[in-house]
Amino acid sequence: MTNKDKICQQLNDKEFITGTVLAERLGITRSFVSKSVKELQADGVQIITKRQHGYKFAEGYDYLNKKVIKENLKTKYIGSDIIILNSVESTNNYAKQLAKSEFTNGTIIISDNQTGGKGRMGRRFFSPHNFGLYYSVLLKPDISIELSQYITACAAVATAETIDKLGDTETQIKWVNDIYLGGKKLVGILTEASIGFEECSLDYVVIGIGINVFNVKKNLPRELFNVATSIEDETGKRISRSILAAELSNNLEKRLDNMTTGEFIETYRAKSCIMGKKVAVSRNGKEVIGTAIDIDDKASLVVQFDDGEILHLNSGEARIIPGQISTFC
Repeated sequence: MTNKDKICQQLNDKEFITGTVLAERLGITRSFVSKSVKELQADGVQIITKRQHGYKFAEGYDYLNKKVIKENLKTKYIGSDIIILNSVESTNNYAKQLAKSEFTNGTIIISDNQTGGKGRMGRRFFSPHNFGLYYSVLLKPDISIELSQYITACAAVATAETIDKLGDTETQIKWVNDIYLGGKKLVGILTEASIGFEECSLDYVVIGIGINVFNVKKNLPRELFNVATSIEDETGKRISRSILAAELSNNLEKRLDNMTTGEFIETYRAKSCIMGKKVAVSRNGKEVIGTAIDIDDKASLVVQFDDGEILHLNSGEARIIPGQISTFC
């Protein structure tokens, strides 16, 4: 743990702590404390400095705390290594760079901010400071390439269950990777993998999960107000991102370890907000309209077209047609 991490663990958003006290507790000089705080502030950590009073976090600032995450983990391998960043282009990209060298299975990368957060289909995932949980986990799963198509749906179930437990709410899943609450998008999930063609196996998998945690209007552009939401906006609760990260890791490992049984599919179906809706999907290079009628045992979306043809989609996107959107999605 770096001295900057140690300084942050001493701070809160209620009371100031002097540089002298910090220096004594950590066994460093006051000038080193001052230098470290300035570096943290430059990285986007919201620390208030007041002469003769010292330092504290800005009111409501939720510091991502590795110690708190570790204390609340109940996992065997997810969280075996935890990397917390103040800012990064993309936690998924960071994980993929890490995968080029030796890595610990289950390594978690979390950032307070992403400058180039990624969604599916090349979209951007808006990721401002002190707003969401931007989380990626790097895995080397011992499963076949065929079974890997379950991973995103399985992660969606684990994430939805985590939010429901901590927020005392009822989320819904829009196939394949979005979680909704109150009719607005709350979570985006992006799974990326490297495949060894000679061995026909997975070299690694990165599961990226972005959760909007705190108030939307303080953080998002106005044009997103009607399409995005957060846990705080929907429930009135400010959930610690460190606790959220730990609980997400616990549920994710539990669901992934039982993924091959297909048990999660029933929960996925029950939480789906797309079945029975008119959807636009890509078919032979063109966007066509069909009806989402089911999610099959391989987590594929089953779409029926007006001519009676039935298509099982295991990738791509199904866009709900305006006017056909349910109360929940």
